[in-house]
Amino acid sequence: MEKIAIQAAKEAGKILTENFGKVSKINVKKRGDLVTNVDLEAEKKIISLIRKRYPEHSILSEESKQLKGSSEYRWIIDPLDGTHNYVRGIEIFGVSIALEYKEDVILGVIYIPFGNQLYFAQKGEGSYLNGKKIKVSERKIDQAFVVYDSSIKLDRGKTMLHNLEKLTKETFSLRMFGSSARSLSYAAEGKIDIVIDYHDRPWDFSAGALIVEEAGGKVTDMSGRPWSSRSRGYIASNGTLHKDIIRILKSN
Repeated sequence: MEKIAIQAAKEAGKILTENFGKVSKINVKKRGDLVTNVDLEAEKKIISLIRKRYPEHSILSEESKQLKGSSEYRWIIDPLDGTHNYVRGIEIFGVSIALEYKEDVILGVIYIPFGNQLYFAQKGEGSYLNGKKIKVSERKIDQAFVVYDSSIKLDRGKTMLHNLEKLTKETFSLRMFGSSARSLSYAAEGKIDIVIDYHDRPWDFSAGALIVEEAGGKVTDMSGRPWSSRSRGYIASNGTLHKDIIRILKSN
């Protein structure tokens, strides 16, 4: 399964790089949410590789949603995380593939095509970048780099803006990448200290969440409870900062 996950991520990544700057079709799923012909082609490649080897496994994908199987294994995939960046010719995107067993994520792969960066984690075995073990940072809150949810337009009650203002008062710097695959992989290798996303779905973050945890970090849902593939949104950190983040977000 590890080999299939890595093969699928790399072959999907090849499709993304070969078609970069050559998108032929863009559809609007809903306002502010796009899908391209390249998303669909990469997804088709991943699903075909998994189904050929493990036809009994279920698959949850951003574009095809749920493909039911008879097994207790389920693959959770995002063939192109960072579609809006991709469409604009911005090289911040990646492929995300996770595998869960009985609703517990046990394997995660993120592939960043530009840079040929393969992040991999298996539960209990640590996290790796191109075969080299990685770990989260040890920075404190006043030194922290924060990657924050870029979907501010969805902030109807202004909660995100209010929390953003509170965070900027206690942390060092803020970024918005528009790709959880990129943000969480950076967190796992200690370049970023905090990642907060209010609206991401399991295909966006399941692989990255496991990779961060196996690198020594901590990931929870937005309330500070353990995350799962049923969560909507997440908070990821180097672990030592997690109580600070929850405190800041819950403060008046």
